[in-house]
Amino acid sequence: MTLLDGNDCMDSAHSIADVIYSLTEARPILWEAMSWPEISELRGRGGDFCLLPVGATEQHGPHLPVNTDSVLATATCMYASAKTGVPMLPTIQYGCSLGHTEKWPGTLSLYPETLGLTIREICGFLMRTEFRRVLIVNSHWGNTSSLRCAIDRIRFDHAGEFQIGLKNSFEFTRSIWNQFIDDGKDFHANRAETALMMFLEPQNVRLDKIEDDPDRTGGKVFTYVVPQTSKNGLTGEPSRATAEDGRRLFIEMGEALTAFVRSAQTESPPLDWSRSTSKE
Repeated sequence: MTLLDGNDCMDSAHSIADVIYSLTEARPILWEAMSWPEISELRGRGGDFCLLPVGATEQHGPHLPVNTDSVLATATCMYASAKTGVPMLPTIQYGCSLGHTEKWPGTLSLYPETLGLTIREICGFLMRTEFRRVLIVNSHWGNTSSLRCAIDRIRFDHAGEFQIGLKNSFEFTRSIWNQFIDDGKDFHANRAETALMMFLEPQNVRLDKIEDDPDRTGGKVFTYVVPQTSKNGLTGEPSRATAEDGRRLFIEMGEALTAFVRSAQTESPPLDWSRSTSKE
């Protein structure tokens, strides 16, 4: 295996941007690439909405890189940003990956409360600069509980002042979800994720290291850490993956997120309520 150097990593980032442009004929609006006057101008034009991709840094079997979930969250948000003009915040690349333990080197995990507090503090700074809408796009199942708790606290603290939502990239639609679980409901580095990476970052997929491992969680009452359910860190049949399958699935995911974003740009609460009017 050839290790990537710094220039290879930069090329990888550029390659995803090129993929997005080839599919959308547009460029995403990246928060990290703008200056503060540009962000201020964006806000002045009524742009109070941001996308926040959340991934993970964790082992993905012997054939996928540890940034797989972060790549998927980033690429999907870049697609939707390019199509809608909604800016994308820098990806949170550390998630809650405790279930992977230290069995296989590479996993770097936050605790659930740390991830939740990170989300709350980021949103706090957005509110201070008059951004009022955030859609979190998550690509790691283990983050979901922490993100939902953070959202629950934010919407309680800021009802009527701030809108926040969560979409998991692997379950945008029933069709997408079915493709992710077709080789096991406890999927990880499986056919779908491998196919997506073969399309988005083929240079980082170790094709000669692909080996399948079945889902062993069916019928179990308790939950288990990954070393208790997987022999090699993955669950599924990555040997069935193809880049063309990844292309089709990614476009389906990108279009689904784009539809959510367009709807969210003008969405308002079903009922008009805030604490300032709660006693009326």
